[in-house]
Amino acid sequence: MAERVNKRDVSPIVDSVQLGAGSTLHGGQNYTGYKNPISAGFTKDPHYAAFSAFDFHSLNLGVHQELIELDLFNYIIAKFSVQEFADAGLSEDDIHLLRFFAQQEVGHAVVLSNLLGAKAPKTCKYSYPFNTVREALLFCEELTRWGESGVYGFLPSLDNSANAQILLQSIATEARQQYTFRQWLGVNSVDIWFEAGTPQAWAWTLLSPYIVECPSHNIPVAFSIFPKLTVQNQPDLIAVGKAAGGPAIASNTTALSAAGRQVFFEWDAPGKTQGPYGEKTEILADDKTPRYVAWLQSYNVTYSDLENVTKTSDGKYKGYTYQPGGLIYPHNSSTQGVINGTMFTAITNSNSMYTPLNLTLINGATIAGPAIYQAG
Repeated sequence: MAERVNKRDVSPIVDSVQLGAGSTLHGGQNYTGYKNPISAGFTKDPHYAAFSAFDFHSLNLGVHQELIELDLFNYIIAKFSVQEFADAGLSEDDIHLLRFFAQQEVGHAVVLSNLLGAKAPKTCKYSYPFNTVREALLFCEELTRWGESGVYGFLPSLDNSANAQILLQSIATEARQQYTFRQWLGVNSVDIWFEAGTPQAWAWTLLSPYIVECPSHNIPVAFSIFPKLTVQNQPDLIAVGKAAGGPAIASNTTALSAAGRQVFFEWDAPGKTQGPYGEKTEILADDKTPRYVAWLQSYNVTYSDLENVTKTSDGKYKGYTYQPGGLIYPHNSSTQGVINGTMFTAITNSNSMYTPLNLTLINGATIAGPAIYQAG
């Protein structure tokens, strides 16, 4: 009797030429003949401190993020009873894990503050937009999303690679927190192939509304705040999680949205005061005409046309678009779509192409936002 062999498809998901390594998978390798090559940027005696303005202000933003997470996690534990957590499907073990998340934030805040020295910011006063445990979990899920992505956006550009190493090893734990909040909500925790990085100004635009007041000691965050953008028909992550049965390690929930969905936006005019330092929202572009919706997930930005833009009686603007489709690797239908997970949308004046390392250039095209969009 012939031996039975289970055959499987071993063809690559993506042709090697699409990976950017040339015509073969080995095209990007260095064949110098040396073992254990050392980076040209290797520093034998690193100094863990912020020597440049870029490093200082990027890390200053990072500490503001860590401090609100520390306060937030402790606040949730203090605000809600064990029974209220139980009503949301969470046990005392889950509460203990959330308490440990807060302890992690102590470590993160301390290590980043050490890089800044005496000028590191202190804890501020905060305001949170929730009344129930599930609403609190949703806010945590979104806060950790823009906190994580905000770091990825500037981490490889830090002038002192020693700072980047410290920050990398702290943000890796925040990524795990973000997945846990999705599990507690009852939705698919691992739903994307790549995490997006955002410019510092995008992260500060999302974070600043929840910081009410800061000590006079603090040096203001040096990044722009863009006009507030709101998704008026936001997909309901809480409802989907409840329908799926509540908290779970894994939930095979379907996407909350799909290509072709009509999405309605509302955004403010520039010039409003926002955040703890009296900063005015602004548009950096000379051309302030809203034309497109930018969708950021994974590596690149996808655009859709912004339609029917009108000004409301209270000075705000409204418009809509249709959610785009598209694949991460467009030449292979088995790859994931570019619109998925907890992602970012913004109103822009152009549909220019950006890549992960130069995405900060989108600041010059941003008219409003970003806003979180719960695509899946």
